[in-house]
Amino acid sequence: MINLRGMTWNHERGYAPLLLASEKFHERNPNVNLTWDRRSLKDFGDYPVDLLAKEYDILLIDHPHVGISSSQGVLIPLDEWMPTEFLADQQANSVGPSHMSYNWGGHQWALAVDAAAQVASYRPDLLAERKLPTNWGEVHEWALSLPHNRRIGWPLCPTDAMCSFLSLCANIGGKTFFNEAEGIPQEVGEAALEIMLDLLPMLHESSLASNPIQMYDLMSSSDEIVYVPLAFGYTNYARKSYAGNRLRFADVPSTKGKAENALLGGVGMAVSALSKYVLQAVEFTMFAASSHVQSTIYYEAGGQPGHASAWTDTKVNEDCGDFFEATRCTLEHSYMRPRNHTFPSYQEQAGVVLHEALSRSLVKRTESVSTIVKELNHLYLNLLHKE
Repeated sequence: MINLRGMTWNHERGYAPLLLASEKFHERNPNVNLTWDRRSLKDFGDYPVDLLAKEYDILLIDHPHVGISSSQGVLIPLDEWMPTEFLADQQANSVGPSHMSYNWGGHQWALAVDAAAQVASYRPDLLAERKLPTNWGEVHEWALSLPHNRRIGWPLCPTDAMCSFLSLCANIGGKTFFNEAEGIPQEVGEAALEIMLDLLPMLHESSLASNPIQMYDLMSSSDEIVYVPLAFGYTNYARKSYAGNRLRFADVPSTKGKAENALLGGVGMAVSALSKYVLQAVEFTMFAASSHVQSTIYYEAGGQPGHASAWTDTKVNEDCGDFFEATRCTLEHSYMRPRNHTFPSYQEQAGVVLHEALSRSLVKRTESVSTIVKELNHLYLNLLHKE
């Protein structure tokens, strides 16, 4: 018996479809057994891939890690193990830049089994006849006009604060705003921070302590939060019987009136170069990423597929309140983060710096946006020059 070990993340969307896919794969390959461990949402984005590759055959990774992981030699280049036709299908059916986000140095290091970006969400039963905001000025007007027992929410724990900040920067400055030699252009960073700081006092009190899952749990279980302008989408909360009141999802508001450059998320499935069973791990990865599995059992088990066949499937969209159709524009025009050696560490540490600044501003609005951006860039340069 070949026993494969996989590492995913601890949410139904992260593990349930893999458990079911593993069962189906085992039925086809009785000599191969798969077991899955789970790590926290924070560790999914921050934990070093090279350490996981020593223990696991199959890894679910975040795309900013592909640069450093490929140079460490801890992942196999999938293009050397998979048929060209299969990879061509994955590319042709990528939702936005999901597939290419795992391509680095001319090689494909993971398959986009899960596609996501920061999108907007809302409680349709609490909106009455309100039209969803399309720009940040309208979001601000909403926040001012809501009844005292209704609020806009925004997940701004350290990791998500940084992700939202980067979304705003990309929307203001374009997809190439981030200078990998210097960091964030001062004017772009200041404009993004002004939006965050202006809205912060009007947000639901849980915002600074929440990640998207925590905010959606609260949003679906109480009537306190009407709308979230920017957070990673979760199709689970749009389904009929998942968690209390159903949420709906939509394209993000924008500084330019176009739903573009929200931060790309999602999950890539990679194979450890240290595995004793690379061939079998590759076969399972292809199985999990295939069009048929993605649009059937992967979604049905609670997953958020990365293959476009699921995003355009009428039955799938009917089941989740058109989650995929309603957010497709945002995904197609999403912003892919830098993938150099420095960025994974920078994103983690910069999130703490930004979160502390936001927290201080709630006590007394004395934070200088100029100083905050300079501090973020100083951190980036320090990490860059340590390499």
